Amino acid sequence: MKAYLVVVCLGVFALMALSNAIVPVLPAFANGAAWEGAIYAAYFLGAFLSTLPGGILSDRYGRTPVIRTGLLLTVASGALLFCTTGPVPVIFLRLVEGIGAGLFIAAGMSYVNSQEDHTRLSGYYLAMLNVGLVTGLAVSGWLAVRFLYPALGIGVFTALSLMALVTSLFFREMPTQPLLAGAILQRGSGEDKNDLGEMADLIFTHGRLWYSAIILVGITGVVSSLYPGFSGMTADLLGYWIAAMSVATIITVLAVSRFPIPPRAAIRWSAALMIGGVILAYVSPLGFIVLGALAGVVMVAQMSVLAGERDRQGLVMGLFSTSSYLGMTILPFIAGIIAAAAGYYLAFLFTAILGGTVALTICSLSRCPPHPVR
Repeated sequence: MKAYLVVVCLGVFALMALSNAIVPVLPAFANGAAWEGAIYAAYFLGAFLSTLPGGILSDRYGRTPVIRTGLLLTVASGALLFCTTGPVPVIFLRLVEGIGAGLFIAAGMSYVNSQEDHTRLSGYYLAMLNVGLVTGLAVSGWLAVRFLYPALGIGVFTALSLMALVTSLFFREMPTQPLLAGAILQRGSGEDKNDLGEMADLIFTHGRLWYSAIILVGITGVVSSLYPGFSGMTADLLGYWIAAMSVATIITVLAVSRFPIPPRAAIRWSAALMIGGVILAYVSPLGFIVLGALAGVVMVAQMSVLAGERDRQGLVMGLFSTSSYLGMTILPFIAGIIAAAAGYYLAFLFTAILGGTVALTICSLSRCPPHPVR
């Protein structure tokens, strides 16, 4: 189990580093906030399209082939992105890269959340995810300024993703859930119908949580995608500030995963505080730190709620990742259009209002269910 956890954590680190390598150098690939928002969002559109199928496939055929397929798509798209210019092909390759990441994330999160010690392990997994985001931002921005080649960071982290792919070939999952070969072979068309029924039930049961994932994760994407054109910072300085958001997330996911908290109440108050974080980001990059810290609390709380669905973690984590990536897809794109048409002030205001809607809807205004993170 420990060896397989290493594969999962190494893979998520490499994929996240590559996904963020383009962020500090977005102006080099496109002109204007709308194109930059489209390039940023294309990755998350691909992940949005693939996470739910990835979760279902990992339940049915095992997580290992899904993880390897995700890494293979990531390496192929990253290699082509390294030598590609022009917004349209870049958008397409970011879409393919996102599809690979979505497959990997769904299977990896399914593995972590199916373990007995899921809360502690989710802290490690989310920490490695955010370490990857930090590394991608900081190293890519530094390389672009030092060597005057915007795509150099993409090349470096494509090589790291290749290393993760090769490593995955030497390890095989030892499942703790009933994922036996005989059970897998018996799944047929009746199981397909069962998947749809279970999916509908999960969507209805956790509807408010899915909405919170769309909005609260999407808010961090909006601020990250708007800042390159909004701030006028150099690529290295911009990378450091956006990386600070992920550092704050790392700290909070490791801390929160070790202490019991009521998860829905944590989501509610984090959403309310995110309103102030977005407003602060408009006047100071310190807003990145506030938003990153709150995002860490939110993600651990959301995964804790969903860990109660023990039987179909692939499907549950597929829906969770789909919701998160939907937010990262549509919110930066919409905010980019608003910024291009009406200015950055209204784009930030729109984003802050969305955070308020989660605070009002995640649970009752009078109280939240006292379900502690364990």
